Amino acid sequence: MESSAGDPLALALRALAHKERSVAELVEWLRERGVAGEDAESVLNYLVEIGVLDDERFAARFAEDKREIAGWGSERIRDALLKRGISSDDAETALAAEGDELERALAVLAERAPDLGDEAGRGKAFGFLVRRGFGPDLAYEAIRRAGDRPDLA
Repeated sequence: MESSAGDPLALALRALAHKERSVAELVEWLRERGVAGEDAESVLNYLVEIGVLDDERFAARFAEDKREIAGWGSERIRDALLKRGISSDDAETALAAEGDELERALAVLAERAPDLGDEAGRGKAFGFLVRRGFGPDLAYEAIRRAGDRPDLA
């Protein structure tokens, strides 16, 4: 498994020590460092077999982090997972575990949105939620409900 880039397994483990990656991200990372295709495939198969590399686990952790830390909505999380090479099935599984998205949108509004007391503020809040990855219908409903709550309006 030796290549001109060094030991592919050592390279892969070093990459994963810095941050968790999807299989597709690790393939690309190894390719950029000159690891031959068959060597990379062998390393990836081994890492998947021993459970070090797991797209389903990656998707679940990524989705949770983006929901809780960054305040992203499902649409933005799904797009980001797909861009990282996660399968549609693994992305949907990760998103299914997320709970009540409307409550999360309300929490994001409470924490970061502009004043909802006028049309301009509601428009800014709508744009903010959509950019965060909440669907337009959900963003509208969150703003409507927030207007009914004195702590958010």
